Amino acid sequence: MNKPSRSLSLLLFFLLLLKVGFNYEVFAQQTETVDFLKIEASVGPDGTEQKIEGRLVATFKILSKTDSIFMDAVNIQLEDVVTKAFKIDADEKKVWFIGDFEKGTTYTADFWYSMKPKQTLYFFNDEIWTQGQGKYTSHWLPSIDDANDKIEFDLQIIAPKNKTVITNGKLLNVEKLNEMKVWRFDMKNPMSSYLVAFAIGNFDKQELTSNSGIPLELYYNPQDSLKVEPTYRYSKQIFDFLETEIGVPFPWQNYKQVPVRDFLYAGMENTTATFFSEAFMVDSIGFNDRNYINVNAHELAHQWFGNTVTATVDSHHWLQEGFATYYALLAERDIFGDDYYYWQLYQTAEQLKALSEEGKGESLLNPKASSLTFYQKGAWALHILRETIGDVDFKAAVVNYLNKYKYQNVSTTDFLNEVKAVSVIDISKFEDNWLHQSAFQSEDAFQSLMKSDFIKSYFEISALRAVPLKDKKAQLRNALTFPNDFIGQEAVYQLADEPISETLPLYIKALESNNLYVRQAVALSLETIPTKLLSHYETLMNDESYVTLETALYQIWAQFPKKRTQVLDQIEGIEGFQNKNIRQLWLVLALVTENYHDSKKVDYLEELKQYTSQEFSFEIRETAFKYINDLGLWDSETLKNLLEACVHPTWRFAKSSKEIMMEIMKNKELFETVKSLNSQVSKNAKSYLISITK
Repeated sequence: MNKPSRSLSLLLFFLLLLKVGFNYEVFAQQTETVDFLKIEASVGPDGTEQKIEGRLVATFKILSKTDSIFMDAVNIQLEDVVTKAFKIDADEKKVWFIGDFEKGTTYTADFWYSMKPKQTLYFFNDEIWTQGQGKYTSHWLPSIDDANDKIEFDLQIIAPKNKTVITNGKLLNVEKLNEMKVWRFDMKNPMSSYLVAFAIGNFDKQELTSNSGIPLELYYNPQDSLKVEPTYRYSKQIFDFLETEIGVPFPWQNYKQVPVRDFLYAGMENTTATFFSEAFMVDSIGFNDRNYINVNAHELAHQWFGNTVTATVDSHHWLQEGFATYYALLAERDIFGDDYYYWQLYQTAEQLKALSEEGKGESLLNPKASSLTFYQKGAWALHILRETIGDVDFKAAVVNYLNKYKYQNVSTTDFLNEVKAVSVIDISKFEDNWLHQSAFQSEDAFQSLMKSDFIKSYFEISALRAVPLKDKKAQLRNALTFPNDFIGQEAVYQLADEPISETLPLYIKALESNNLYVRQAVALSLETIPTKLLSHYETLMNDESYVTLETALYQIWAQFPKKRTQVLDQIEGIEGFQNKNIRQLWLVLALVTENYHDSKKVDYLEELKQYTSQEFSFEIRETAFKYINDLGLWDSETLKNLLEACVHPTWRFAKSSKEIMMEIMKNKELFETVKSLNSQVSKNAKSYLISITK
């Protein structure tokens, strides 16, 4: 597409602004007036100015005669209007189409635009990505915030020639355009606007094919090539399992997964293109501590529950999150077994029970309910419903529900009607207790959990918590002999605060069990390492767990000064998780250990300070800021980096950075240093600095 001249577009824009007599009424929704059928957009993000320019062609059908309709578009600038059949104008939140629109007639709007989003479109050094969760796609793409209007989106993304682009749908072709490339994608079916997304970055990919023939694309940063297998482990198994378990073929053309830096959430189920936090990129050791499997399965399940059938309003949000959580848990059950499945149910039941007992329980149909309610209580409701009506009827209801409302919007009543259509069992009690009641049904949950022999055994051991050690030694010893992961951990945690002279044999048995998670429980719970246990405890340094290694390293270093050089030498060069947890701890300990690599300490300090910079992801920076603060190593560069962190779009990181900044500002010398950085930071950081130094 050739873009018209800027002078012409601005002239048309200002002429449109001069028109009078139109009422810019903000409508809550317009689904009874117009049905947007298709949006074709060509967009080019500008990383330097952090804005987007594009052309949009929207096809819509008028359902009832009207003189105006709108598209949501926050702070849009119309650069040129191609359409002549009706007027196109814009205000701060919308693009307006103004004319005599006749019922039953299909129209096309065509215009060029630019936007400078304050949210939803994010620029991080060599990566650009979007996150339109809920209703925010309209910050970078004129669209419809109302999830009840489903639209077919075909995107064309213009990006530097050395970058890879991922967005919704099937890639048709890539063409060179001077120093850029144009990536063209096609979607076959409609979706809600919040599920539109794109990512631009340095990505390679591994390609797989599901049993049903769906192309699966697993993206990664080239520097993480050795993490591809452990990160995406079981991905094909999860996909094939969910297609079989749900009983409805995957409803889209293909499926892609993309790790992006500084992502705001764990993952986002953009249609055909899940984006997830690069913190889940792990090697084979990190896999044992924190893996991508649950997020992988959860976001994939959303491709059916949320993307294909979408809740009409927030009070039915559990139809998306509850279902995705439940089916992700089923996928994990397929991989890890029944014990894992019931353990996860038990853990969430304990959380929901505690919330309920505090008087903070919430109905699943409460539109303002917490994530714990929508996700975990929703999953529990489906687990109980399945037990109530049986596997066959439950699966039949889900299949009918998905097929009947494919690419449509749904309510809880729609799902329940499908349940009632296939089952003769009265579910009115289920509806009252699990959908309408705010209190968590603890007794129902307990009876369900007791169907697991593993849970029965776990309860027998956990019931010993209040029993004196001398009266439960035999049971704990048995639990630590060829232990189950979860029961063995419980046995170890019951040793805390007991005399080491009495527990030493049990700790030795736990460490000799060779169970990774039981041994990890020793590392996490044993605060003082007795000399008699040291030789056994030191073996933790060889475990394939970065959580265990980080804890064991620090405890041995802190409690046995003569071992410091030995343990530091042992793990030099190990990075740990994506946030470099082991490397950063090692740097700190190397810096403060007397006579250890003294000639390199300047380099170690510079490396630690470097990790606070915007060059690195917020997970790395957050860890570095903590250590810099603990050691009092602030200088103008790290303080400047902290100021930028205080305005980071990831609110949890911004919050923790602000807490550190408030602590720093109590120091008069550091306060003056911070004030002096006014001209060295970004516009947003400067505004924040002014606000805290008034």
